[in-house]
Amino acid sequence: MSAQDKDRLLAEAVALREQGHPEQARERLLSLTTSFPEAADVAYQTAWVHDVLGLEAEAVPYYERSLQGSGLGDEERRGALLGLGSTYRVLGRFGQAVETLRRGVAEFPDDGALQTFLSMALFNTGEHHEAMQLLLRLLAATSDNPYVQRYRPAIEHYAADLTRII
Repeated sequence: MSAQDKDRLLAEAVALREQGHPEQARERLLSLTTSFPEAADVAYQTAWVHDVLGLEAEAVPYYERSLQGSGLGDEERRGALLGLGSTYRVLGRFGQAVETLRRGVAEFPDDGALQTFLSMALFNTGEHHEAMQLLLRLLAATSDNPYVQRYRPAIEHYAADLTRII
């Protein structure tokens, strides 16, 4: 099977998932992973479809494979880091979730979704202070709510140390 065939079949499988046919997409993607075991894009899409189907434990090795090397573009890499971190969290593998999501935030510091999922994983590991700091800073920076913006300096100030009182 050629690389062009792979790209065409991958696009068809992604379309099936997007059109609400994840089982059919999964069958095609599993076949593609057999033919192209080192293809990061195939591994990423295979992981994603497993997540969609609620098969998180089965998604993990595909996410991990997709992140090896440099086979993914930036948007796919963001998605793979978020997907893997979130999946680890759902599976109760909180330390791995934090590690993966920290890596994602380090690579993509402007990604609010990665920051949000990291804050959830930090909460699960008992790191409540850092979790709240992340969320408060993100809220202050991204909210278009006029009341949040009115108090943005105070929110950012308190985010630095939530335990500080007068």
